[in-house]
Amino acid sequence: MNENKLMKQVNAIFGIFMVIFYLGVGVYLIFFFKNDFGEKSDINKAAVGLIGGTFIFYGLYRAFSTYNKIVKLFFRHDDSDEQVT
Repeated sequence: MNENKLMKQVNAIFGIFMVIFYLGVGVYLIFFFKNDFGEKSDINKAAVGLIGGTFIFYGLYRAFSTYNKIVKLFFRHDDSDEQVT
């Protein structure tokens, strides 16, 4: 197996964890975030929702691109991958 392909596969698996992270942060910000910084904090609920929505949309984009990358690297075989015995 080509070392370059192995690194691409590792990066694709890492992409799964990043998708989980982005979606998790987005869901947390939208549904579970509480302003615990005191009364003087200027964190607006609309701004938190906007940032959370951005995390969710980017997480969905990363999920789509990671899915395509995993299908390409793990389930489609190229002729160059065949080894001569």
